[in-house]
Amino acid sequence: MKTLLIAATFEELSGLYEYFKWSKESFVQTDNIDILISGVGMTATAFALGQHLPGRYDLVLNLGIAGAFDRNIALGEVVQITEDTFSELGAEDKEAFISIEQLGFGQNRYAPSGIGLGVKGLQVVRGITVNTVHGNATSIAEVAKRLNPQTESMEGAAVFYACARFGLPCLQVRSISNYVEERNKDNWKIGLAIKNLNQWAINFLTNT
Repeated sequence: MKTLLIAATFEELSGLYEYFKWSKESFVQTDNIDILISGVGMTATAFALGQHLPGRYDLVLNLGIAGAFDRNIALGEVVQITEDTFSELGAEDKEAFISIEQLGFGQNRYAPSGIGLGVKGLQVVRGITVNTVHGNATSIAEVAKRLNPQTESMEGAAVFYACARFGLPCLQVRSISNYVEERNKDNWKIGLAIKNLNQWAINFLTNT
């Protein structure tokens, strides 16, 4: 099976690069796994995937860290995102938000195929993908009321979108680095999240 592993940054895959002794380049090819560092955000992610899809892979695996709205998810916990929404894609109508789907111009929510592949033991959660990471109490309350997400990232839905367009199986697995709240770096656990994510990924890639 040929897998494309995609992440936004080198840091998020630092343990994998060390374990597999990959050269630190934005695109690395091996016999069974290709590694793609897309850059941060949905635009960079979509562009990078457009360069390397379609048709060459049996699985696209998106790895990264994420923030959690759901306080029942522990910091550092590795979770599987099985539904992801472009939360800002649409229009404002005074105090209301109209999604692009409600406008009749497309789809804003995606669920990947292949979601049951090799992910036993991971909590399944709903995510949103944003251009601006939430750090304001008012906007956090608004999006929580409107979409009730459990996590947020800046890339996930873009990966799901690209894989849906090309008909490719896709998994999104993330580790929780912080809770979605007013910005406070003292509460973040980025190192723990990256460590746990890489440990999970090494086990997944060496046992499937």
